[in-house]
Amino acid sequence: MIVHCMLAAIWEERRNKPLWGQRNLNRDGFIHCSSLEYFWRVAPGFEKVAEPMVLVLIDESRLTARVLYEDGDGCGRAYPHIYGLVNREAVAGVLPFLRDADGRYVKNPELAGIEDK
Repeated sequence: MIVHCMLAAIWEERRNKPLWGQRNLNRDGFIHCSSLEYFWRVAPGFEKVAEPMVLVLIDESRLTARVLYEDGDGCGRAYPHIYGLVNREAVAGVLPFLRDADGRYVKNPELAGIEDK
């Protein structure tokens, strides 16, 4: 399972489409994702976003697009990048991006059993 964070309004646009992510592909060449274990490391990058956000949980085994794990910034950790559109059947769930009073990411209760690495 991998996670892609996006604005809730964009998810509402995409949720019923059979394939989505073309804007991401046009901008970056792939769709940025994270493993659930590493998401806490990338979550601070979204904390200044004022609009509501969601975590789209993607089942890699149901994706029709290719996923490559890459360490693009040389941090010593490989993150999943989707090289193609996300098919609706691969979306296993959608959770809100939870925040504390200071705007910092709070781990969703549904992900509590996943160890941060």
